[in-house]
Amino acid sequence: MKLIKKTYFFSLIFLFSLSVNSRLVAQSRLQQWDDRIMIDLQNQRTPEQTGIFLFLSNTHLYGDIGVPAGLLVGGIIGNDKQMRQNSLYVASSTVLTTGLTYLIKHIVKRPRPFVQNLNITPVYRAGSTSFPSGHTSSSFSTATALSRAYPKWYVIAPAFLWAGSVSYSRMYLGVHYPTDVAAGAALGVGSTFILQSLKK
Repeated sequence: MKLIKKTYFFSLIFLFSLSVNSRLVAQSRLQQWDDRIMIDLQNQRTPEQTGIFLFLSNTHLYGDIGVPAGLLVGGIIGNDKQMRQNSLYVASSTVLTTGLTYLIKHIVKRPRPFVQNLNITPVYRAGSTSFPSGHTSSSFSTATALSRAYPKWYVIAPAFLWAGSVSYSRMYLGVHYPTDVAAGAALGVGSTFILQSLKK
């Protein structure tokens, strides 16, 4: 557990340094790579795909709230203490991730892709700042915590398919860079390890 916490701490430091460097060197290779992927994605949009990814993007709150709520209700109805504890574990992981996400957003203040690069056209203009992706961090936190609570393939596969779809939708819609999404995924997964002791 100590090793996991240290690894997670140093990962956060790495993400901070990565974001600072990307702001100081606006046209770095990483920034150019981010921009190129965003422009490629927007050039491949279709009305049908856009509707699907808008829907997927909007499911993150239903998953983040619905999963722990469902576990809690199931635990109460079935008088299942383990299920109630798993509900607390999933909810706590997501809450911790959300808090860390907003803290990092406030410190880094990376502009949205369509603000930083006028060649990027979003499907809609999201507010706040870009780094890291909050949709990604919370959905990956929920998926990871659920998978650790119930380590069965039929739980893990749909959970991460959903989290990955939500994450991809943020890039497709033009509101987050790939590096925002990667950082959000790392943050979401890491938060569940921090709270592993709570699950036990």
